[in-house]
Amino acid sequence: QVQLVETGGGLVQAGGSLRLSCVVSGGIFTINAMGWYRQIPGKQRELVASMPTGGSTSYADSVKGRFTVSRDNAKNTVYLQMSSLKPEDTAVYYCNADLTTYYPKRYGVDYWGKGTLVTVSS
Repeated sequence: QVQLVETGGGLVQAGGSLRLSCVVSGGIFTINAMGWYRQIPGKQRELVASMPTGGSTSYADSVKGRFTVSRDNAKNTVYLQMSSLKPEDTAVYYCNADLTTYYPKRYGVDYWGKGTLVTVSS
């Protein structure tokens, strides 16, 4: 019953900005880590950013200095702020959560959102 829902995708011009949101809901869980992935047309899905709870956020080299991840723990929401967007950033962006669930306990279970499309026009 846990689900992740991404919002905020759309069409933006090169050089513009966009913020994606991911809300985790349902069940009883603890968030171990959150991450953002993307799948560029014709390529394999790739890691954009990883944010372990209590740890340091890491970014793919292709987005360093342009993308920023943040979390609102009270809302179980993670954000991906994207700036200086390039046409090469066009992709379906996916939210990922590493959760510990309960009753019975399950540790380190991966959940995925359905994705949101970001299109950057040149």
